[in-house]
Amino acid sequence: MNPHRQLQRRLGVFDATSIGLGSMLGAGVFVVFSPAAGLAGNFLVLAVLVAGAVAYCNAVASAELAARYPASGGTYIYGRKRLGEWPGFIAGWGFVSGKSASCAAMALTFGHYVAPDYAVPVAVAAVVALTVVNMFGITRTALLTRVLLCLVLAALVFVAVAAVVGPHPAGAAPGAGRHFAGGSAAGGLGGVLPAAGLMFFAFAGYARIATLGEEVKDPARTIPRAILAALAAAFVIYLGLALVLQSHLRDGRLAATDVPLLDAVLHSQLAAGAPLVQAGAAAASLGALLALITGVGRTTLAMARERDLPAALAKVGGRHTVPFVAELAVAAVVILLLLTTDVMTVVGFSSFGVLIYYAVTNAAAFTLEAHPSHAPKWLNAAGCAGCLLLAFTLPPASVLGMAAVLAAGAAVRFLVLRLRR
Repeated sequence: MNPHRQLQRRLGVFDATSIGLGSMLGAGVFVVFSPAAGLAGNFLVLAVLVAGAVAYCNAVASAELAARYPASGGTYIYGRKRLGEWPGFIAGWGFVSGKSASCAAMALTFGHYVAPDYAVPVAVAAVVALTVVNMFGITRTALLTRVLLCLVLAALVFVAVAAVVGPHPAGAAPGAGRHFAGGSAAGGLGGVLPAAGLMFFAFAGYARIATLGEEVKDPARTIPRAILAALAAAFVIYLGLALVLQSHLRDGRLAATDVPLLDAVLHSQLAAGAPLVQAGAAAASLGALLALITGVGRTTLAMARERDLPAALAKVGGRHTVPFVAELAVAAVVILLLLTTDVMTVVGFSSFGVLIYYAVTNAAAFTLEAHPSHAPKWLNAAGCAGCLLLAFTLPPASVLGMAAVLAAGAAVRFLVLRLRR
């Protein structure tokens, strides 16, 4: 690796934890409980517990590997080092392609909350603005993430308080009914695994910490602490929200709404505070988008270093030592998706790719010679099996769509390797 391509180690435990938690408390927290409740019904809390258990397996595997291989790229690098070039490529390509669609979805969610009539132009402006922030270095990214995270946490605390205070004395607050799709989804025990598959992505933000491994101080100590701290905080928040939402929005209302946290407030005695929830959702979208762009850019950088993507994407430069070509390329792809596709349907395909990514993470960790007491070898095997189980219980369209993207990437790489030889 050439010296001029090195990034600088500037993130401590608090900064890294903030980035991870900011990713996990992205815009998904404001919408994921409804489809999960529609699948699992009264077993929503069980779905959260299953998702949290699989996430813990993945988190400790990521922490072990990131401490040993503190370079940008996350599982792309771990897969190459421990399993071979092809598993690493599949993980990296699944992450870059799937999370690019997620970036576009987060940007569009922000646009819908801020200016519904101009959602796409606002989304494009958000991508441009956050890419500019990233150009000023990873410490600026961490600072903005902390600010946005504070807004999101304030909104989530307010939702919990509103749900505990109880229903609006006159029933539903004025205008609240417009958020309900009508009808209810019963769900049940058979829907726990698909619901856990949806909920799992709420916990997947700790991957951002691993992808930033080259920019973390004392990575062997910082990365495991940051990953486990971010996951523990997110698990407590999601479990608490599942309990209060299920108790507050009863009789199928949780499964029937598109905006569960907003409706929880609108159907409470604190309905006047609904704008705070909307502001929190907008901040969550920006926070998740910022972390996603950063993580995808670093994985793109790593893949370009190994010539699995064009070498020009590996350039690092400027006073703030950022992978500026990779960042600009990611922004361009996200903007293209916003302008040419139905982002909210495309993003569903990324679910399968992320679970495959973490299956590779667990398989790579399984090959390590030594394991800490809190992460025995059998936990890696359980994590890999859990990821594959959740992946193949996703809707067939999601599985087939992302499988086609992975196959196309593998075919191109195969042809490029043949031409180089």
